[in-house]
Amino acid sequence: MIRRFALPLGFLLAAAASAQTPMTGAFDHAGDIGQPALPGATAYDAATQTYTITGAGVNMWARRDEFQFAWTRLSGDFILTAEAAFEGEGVDPHRKLGWIVRSGLEADAPYVDVAVHGDGLTSMQYRRAAADTTAEVVSSLTAPDVIRLERKAGIYTMSVARRGEPFVSETLEGVHLGDDVLAGLFVCSHNPDVRETAVFRNVRVTIPAPDGFRPYQDYIGSRLETVDVETGHRTLRFQSPEAIQAPNWTADGEALIYNQDGRLYRYDLARHTPEAIDTGFATANNNDHALSFDGTTLAISHHAADRDNKSLIYTVPVEGGTPTLVTENGPSYLHGWSPDGQTLTYTAERGDGNYDIYRIPSAGGAEERLTTAPGLDDGSEYTPDGRSIVFNSVRSGRMQLWQMDADGANQRPLTDDGFNNWFPHVSPDGQWIVFLSFPPEVAPSDHPFYERVMLRIMPASGGEPKVLATLYGGQGTINVPSWSPDSRHVAFVSNTVVR
Repeated sequence: MIRRFALPLGFLLAAAASAQTPMTGAFDHAGDIGQPALPGATAYDAATQTYTITGAGVNMWARRDEFQFAWTRLSGDFILTAEAAFEGEGVDPHRKLGWIVRSGLEADAPYVDVAVHGDGLTSMQYRRAAADTTAEVVSSLTAPDVIRLERKAGIYTMSVARRGEPFVSETLEGVHLGDDVLAGLFVCSHNPDVRETAVFRNVRVTIPAPDGFRPYQDYIGSRLETVDVETGHRTLRFQSPEAIQAPNWTADGEALIYNQDGRLYRYDLARHTPEAIDTGFATANNNDHALSFDGTTLAISHHAADRDNKSLIYTVPVEGGTPTLVTENGPSYLHGWSPDGQTLTYTAERGDGNYDIYRIPSAGGAEERLTTAPGLDDGSEYTPDGRSIVFNSVRSGRMQLWQMDADGANQRPLTDDGFNNWFPHVSPDGQWIVFLSFPPEVAPSDHPFYERVMLRIMPASGGEPKVLATLYGGQGTINVPSWSPDSRHVAFVSNTVVR
């Protein structure tokens, strides 16, 4: 469904803005600021979750502005992220698109924005007080595809990137717009006689965890998302005020299985409904669970009350049933199945303080230790041919991706960069590895909730990783195998306070 909003002139709101029309999606309203000679329009396509914004206007500079604005009201801290591009060659090289945060709808209102110009110039523009002259902080990067504007404790950060690359950031202090602001997307033609159009996709308005947040005690809401690995287009499938984590894609491609409050749920992608999976006594499951390659059996990690609440591994039919114990010893955290369904691989600690990779027959039996490096080895997963296991290890000083033969031999690194890389997942066709990257300031052995993280993708044979998605998440985002059966999409969880 597409809803279009042609915005008439002449009816004024807040003295200087034309009529604000109700919106859908992430924004509550859309309208022209500053009465441009040509009215603008905003369209939201619910099927593709994209915005098409057409705007005219003399400029967004000096002491007043004219532009088309799709906005919502926010307070406190927030993170605004989108991919954006103009349609066509355009008329004026200084046409602008981007994110903007304003104290009001008046044409001369104070504001901070991230503006991408038609000629590629990118800057954080700002007006400190009403009718003041605009100033700017220019980014070292031109012509970005991904734009982010963040406010944290009154400090504004512009982060921009070309698709597939990490962000380049600049900060701004000393602009006080008040706690309650209007935030959204804009387009300005920089020419009163011309309309320009831009398309915005992957639009996310994120409210981060509040001050005083207590890790593993307090939680915020969740978005269940999928991303097309070829185009980078993200689809919001489901949003919940609860903490949902770690989606598996079922073998038939029809559903996602995720963890919430110790229970497992099946989310039907066609009906858009979650349904609890009966796992019998196992109702204290963590987010380490995985489906067998044939899709018939689910392996889970449940904290057993009669074993000092240690995480133990069980198997259960995918449709639900009574779990069967696999590991006698704990803690054991399940991560992957062998393609033939005969073996499970997992992370365990066996009394020496080190967490290593183990494997065990899926029907139970003797476990075999595959790694012995000091520190943490985690996230183990078989490749689709069954010959290798990929995992993440802190042995080099940062958390990086590694690979070894299925028997633990020939351990070698796959990545070596400045990020902390976790949870490698190999596509069903064996061509790609997708993984989660934490920033350098996060401790290498930690994978906390609610950080600014990246999903990255690299060839399974090795090569330079590319950014697939930037998001607010971390723990629970992509802990488990989450590829679609056709290797075209990846499921993940991002986080926000749900308003």
